[in-house]
Amino acid sequence: MLNIEKITKDFISKSYNQEIRIYFLKNIHGTLVGICNYGARITHFIVQKDNKPIDIVLGCDNLDDYLANDEKYVGVTVGRFANRIANGKFRLNNKEYNLAINNGTNSLHGGIEAFHNRAWDVLEVTNNEITLETVSPDMEEGFPGELTCKVSFKLTDEDELKINYWAKSTKETVINLTNHTYFNLNGEDTDDIVNHEVMINTDYFVPVNENCIPLGHYQSVANTPFDFRSYKIIKESLTSEDLQIKIGNGYDHSFVINEKDTKGLKHAASVKGDLTGIILHVYTTEPGMQFYTGNYLDQTDRGKNKKFYQKRAGFCLETQHHPDSPNQKEFPSTILKADDIFHSETVYKVS
Repeated sequence: MLNIEKITKDFISKSYNQEIRIYFLKNIHGTLVGICNYGARITHFIVQKDNKPIDIVLGCDNLDDYLANDEKYVGVTVGRFANRIANGKFRLNNKEYNLAINNGTNSLHGGIEAFHNRAWDVLEVTNNEITLETVSPDMEEGFPGELTCKVSFKLTDEDELKINYWAKSTKETVINLTNHTYFNLNGEDTDDIVNHEVMINTDYFVPVNENCIPLGHYQSVANTPFDFRSYKIIKESLTSEDLQIKIGNGYDHSFVINEKDTKGLKHAASVKGDLTGIILHVYTTEPGMQFYTGNYLDQTDRGKNKKFYQKRAGFCLETQHHPDSPNQKEFPSTILKADDIFHSETVYKVS
């Protein structure tokens, strides 16, 4: 029997100077989603399959393990700028900005003291929805403008987790927000996701150089390992001699989502667990999605029930703008003007 009260109690950290806890959202089907205010992260996504609870996201039993692990982005809200910015530099209004370097020569996921590495304020909580907020000071990690960001998570009775992001800056800046949850639709306590079937609604992906920085153009997925226009098992191309697969050590690439309006949302992807038959559908207002196959998980990070997550224990579907967009004029703009409101929405729907 799933003991939510014990999960919540065990999570409390004794080493952090602010109240950190999990808030569980629930619906009429018994689906549960755990949200932690440290990193505004998804900690649990528990669905009922044949009257058995299955947790389909990777995570930890307590905050101390999240902080101790090498992989800092499990389940978090990523910002100010998700993904990589080449050489930690970009120009805006004829001024060059220098960012924190934390990924080889790149700035990754907003830098070191970014959205994943702080306690967010909880603004409102109900049985099925929570809204959190954080404020990033002007020039934090090198980004201009004081940025106020809100994110809400809402679990519907249709087993949809709706994530909405809003942001406002005091100065013109760049922004790219996403969620970095690792999914395993067979259950987070199973081995890996290589036999999952994936479909991505795209005709193009973004090829990258050896530093995982875009080459500046889109490439057709046709006749490449990146063709997921119909369902394909992940492992079919992981051993490919394709240069892009070698650079990413697997899939770690942005895909260009086909434009087809569905109540303002585009169907980005669907993934099916091979053992459970659970299907995850992703919808978004964003132009791209990073598909990442957990290539750098290496059994050093302790997860739930003291399990150490192995390589490819989970996959990520990070809806966002493309990497290095501030330096790539051909990509959709990530500029947020002073006092304008940024908004985007992503939906993870389980069936």
